[in-house]
Amino acid sequence: MSSSWSWFIVIGTVLSLAACFWLIAWTNRQRATDKEIKESESHVWDENIRELNNPLPMWWLWLFVLTIVWSAFYLIYYPGMGSFAGVGNWSQEQQYADEVAAAESKYAPIFAQYGATDIAELANDPAALSIGASLFSNYCAQCHGSGALGARGFPNLTDDEWLWGGAPAQIEHSIVAGRGGVMPALATIFASDEEIDAMVAYVRAMPDGLDASSPAHGKYMTLCIACHGPTGAGNQVLGAPSLVDDIWLYGSSPYEIRKSIIEGRNGIMPANGELLGPDRSRILAAYVYSLSNR
Repeated sequence: MSSSWSWFIVIGTVLSLAACFWLIAWTNRQRATDKEIKESESHVWDENIRELNNPLPMWWLWLFVLTIVWSAFYLIYYPGMGSFAGVGNWSQEQQYADEVAAAESKYAPIFAQYGATDIAELANDPAALSIGASLFSNYCAQCHGSGALGARGFPNLTDDEWLWGGAPAQIEHSIVAGRGGVMPALATIFASDEEIDAMVAYVRAMPDGLDASSPAHGKYMTLCIACHGPTGAGNQVLGAPSLVDDIWLYGSSPYEIRKSIIEGRNGIMPANGELLGPDRSRILAAYVYSLSNR
């Protein structure tokens, strides 16, 4: 924050508090004159309510005064006056860091006892799976769902189909380092809409076997074989999905398949190693591994 903005905030805040105090003092001195009292006798409602210019009750005014005094002490102790940090040296970043450090000192020993254990072994440990379920709810359920059944663009973690592999080490790597799957846009490769429609029909029929008589078969063998393989079974090294099963990450309708071919897809699994640390990553990997090996 520049010094000019800082002084603007400081002066504006001080003047606002002073104006509030002045307004309370000024209104407290306003009393009804004899003339106003006499004129009010002709303005009576409900038998005894008269319109008079009298101040608020003192207990009410003192509440306003105490609020102003409290705000002054608050602005001295906490940051709020421009670039002045406050005598308490409080910051939201430091409070967050302190809370994280306190949580780590409390829970890190619990996580550490599982960190050196094999993932397959942890997958059979009820205590570890209970912790893993909590971690999943906090860090993974937003994308994969509370039941890990996935959603459009987010894979189901409870079946046996894995884009990047379902072995313990592969799951742990996905959690720690993240994954990035890219389906390139191929709109410029096709000469006409008819060619695109033929490719869509070819891909939709692949679960029943590759149709070598299809006009799209040659293009598949030229463009798609490098990632999805000669049989369409996919490639877990690249994160390329199988096209011969009935599992579709973005949907199996002609519209969705056409969109994937024309516009491409970009699937990102963020890296969580720095956020979770090695011990929690391993516990979470064991929980995810257990979902498809129950």
